[in-house]
Amino acid sequence: MKKAYHLAQCSTCQRILEEINWQGDSQNIREEKITEHQIDEMANLSGSYESLFSRRAMKYKSMGLKDKSLSESDYKRLILDEDAFLKRPVFIVNDSIFIGNSKKTVEALKKSLDE
Repeated sequence: MKKAYHLAQCSTCQRILEEINWQGDSQNIREEKITEHQIDEMANLSGSYESLFSRRAMKYKSMGLKDKSLSESDYKRLILDEDAFLKRPVFIVNDSIFIGNSKKTVEALKKSLDE
């Protein structure tokens, strides 16, 4: 299975999709919301909902979340409620997950796709 979760209007997501010449399924999470099944699958592969959560989202500070202690269920609920909280892009390639746009993550994704 090859699936990408991204925002179509995010220039970083688009740059990465083009850079790796993505050939799998892709889901614009703004138009097609992430389902509970999908987020559970991502968390199962990554080890936690927290690993999928973006603290860079503007709403993170505006909602006062940086001053709260969040549980795994909080992270899951927040991601399902607001697409901005998903650290993106997220790529699933077979049984591996690649989260975010760091150079290291993109390189690991490229290597996985070359295998």
